[in-house]
Amino acid sequence: MKKTLLALPSVFASLIAASPVLTCPACWPLYAGVLSSLGIGFVNYTKYIFPVTIIMLVVSLISFWWKAENRRGYAPLIVGIVASVALVAGKFYIDNNYIFYSGAMGLVMASIWNVWPVQGKCKACEI
Repeated sequence: MKKTLLALPSVFASLIAASPVLTCPACWPLYAGVLSSLGIGFVNYTKYIFPVTIIMLVVSLISFWWKAENRRGYAPLIVGIVASVALVAGKFYIDNNYIFYSGAMGLVMASIWNVWPVQGKCKACEI
């Protein structure tokens, strides 16, 4: 019986790894509980936060740059770069929540500005 109970965390871990709903935020507490029972919750992951943050910000800035001429131009990219610098500086260097959240808000605003539909010209204006 004890051997069966000791095997349960590994069974749950295999179910988590095979689960297609890993991106479901409602399941995250379950995943955290199961992984903590395996001892994975105590792993020091702080050295990975900065590189992962930089990679994700670069991906978002590339999305601002990609085909910018067809959308709003390069202004959202510039706002995104300034917001990204503020976000990284506020989180990792200055350690100021106001700067960090201002950068995060600026990045969200630049994203909304970038995807906002552009008013098309009328057919008579293109002639």
